Amino acid sequence: MSLIFNHISFSYEESLLPLFIDLTAHFPKGWTGLAGPNGAGKTTVLRLAAGELTPLSGHVERPDSAAFCPQRTDDAPEGLSEFIASTEADASVLRGRLKLEADWADRWESLSHGERKRAQIAVALWRRPDVLLIDEPTNHIDLDARALLMEALESFGGVGLIVSHDRELLDRLCRQCLLIDPPDAILRPGNYTQAVGEARREEQTIAAKRRTARRRLLRLTRESNRRQAEAARSDARVSKKRCGKGDKDGRAKLNLARLSGRDAVAGRLFSQMEGRLSRMQKSVDDLKVKKRFQASFWLEGSLAPRDPLISLKERRIDLDGRRVLSVPEFLVRRDEKIALTGANGLGKSTFVRDMLSRIDVPDERLVYLPQEIDLTRTREIMAEVQALSNDELGDLMSVVSGLGSRPERLLENLEASPGETRKVLLALGVIRRPWLIVMDEPTNHLDLPAIELLESALKDCPCALILVSHDMRFLSGVARRRWHLQKHGTSVSMSLDTAFGSD
Repeated sequence: MSLIFNHISFSYEESLLPLFIDLTAHFPKGWTGLAGPNGAGKTTVLRLAAGELTPLSGHVERPDSAAFCPQRTDDAPEGLSEFIASTEADASVLRGRLKLEADWADRWESLSHGERKRAQIAVALWRRPDVLLIDEPTNHIDLDARALLMEALESFGGVGLIVSHDRELLDRLCRQCLLIDPPDAILRPGNYTQAVGEARREEQTIAAKRRTARRRLLRLTRESNRRQAEAARSDARVSKKRCGKGDKDGRAKLNLARLSGRDAVAGRLFSQMEGRLSRMQKSVDDLKVKKRFQASFWLEGSLAPRDPLISLKERRIDLDGRRVLSVPEFLVRRDEKIALTGANGLGKSTFVRDMLSRIDVPDERLVYLPQEIDLTRTREIMAEVQALSNDELGDLMSVVSGLGSRPERLLENLEASPGETRKVLLALGVIRRPWLIVMDEPTNHLDLPAIELLESALKDCPCALILVSHDMRFLSGVARRRWHLQKHGTSVSMSLDTAFGSD
């Protein structure tokens, strides 16, 4: 049993550039990781595999049944009620393994995105498909749930394709990885770390060859210029000789013949050099080196004139009619970087929304990135981009490029991928010189290179920053203080972790 892409070419109608040209790949039993920049086509590969999209050329050979778990969790997965009610042993094991509760189908709208993602994947596993296609399975998942999810995915025995920004997950599950960089897609053996390591070694080899070729090209160019100058001097001598007073002396004819012979050699040497130079230039051009981005794009004025920026009194926030979140006095200085952590469903996003409703920061100086951005809002954001002035658009594209996306692709598409949409929304805020940036699960939907770029950029962020995340590696690289939410019976408390950020 396997999934096979045979010479697949594909592009979207609104795009001027193809995503894939002649993509051929064999996906056997086990997990294959899909990696590449946001907007490179990872989700498109999943949709082609599921049969949701039709290639322009080529065809996909797939087993009888396939299940697709998309990034978005707006809607409950089909069959959730039946799965919750099932008395089958497999259903019971999955519900216990992923900690699903009996009323989740009835209160989908009140579930956290992490809880929704667990339910979505549980239903897909319960169906026992031949092919399982999962897009960002660890989005919104806390650390405990992530461990449970890994165990559940390891038990899958069919053909699995997985898109994820979670390096540990890809390393633990995958036997091979498809590395996508349109219009190319290369299937490499091994887990993510092994596949990317091989790709980077190849890039380093190409870069070294290109440096050597450029040095040779420089030497040839200098020699070509020397020979061109010599040929030009020879032409001038011949012209001057032929313009003499006459041909009375036989020795003058002999000198002219000798001179013409030397000049012909100079001309031939220059012509030969031109050919070598052209061939060397082509060899340099053929050795293409991927562009590496620098995430330095902050503008002057991104610092509030007052300090502290936020000062809120102690309060209690109702979570769901059953639990209450106790919040102590909350103070944020104008250049402070804060992490907010806690398990799924404890009220982190609820706290953020309550905080935003109470603070005195002008809308144009506030950037808020929610956990999820639905398709309607995505279209609104992209329409806002297209209405920018040329100067504003240039600044925005600098930010987007600094986060690893290709601006020319982004401008073509009103339905950008979730990762690209988050980059654009952050960029719209950055060009307006924010005083406060609040990001709920900032690494969701971002590819691994983009996460590294974002981390680097946020380290230099001049304004106040509040990050809600389960990614402790990311948080420890950016934030200097941490507020943590913890459950106590029917209540939840929020407290400052004094050890976080200490040396």
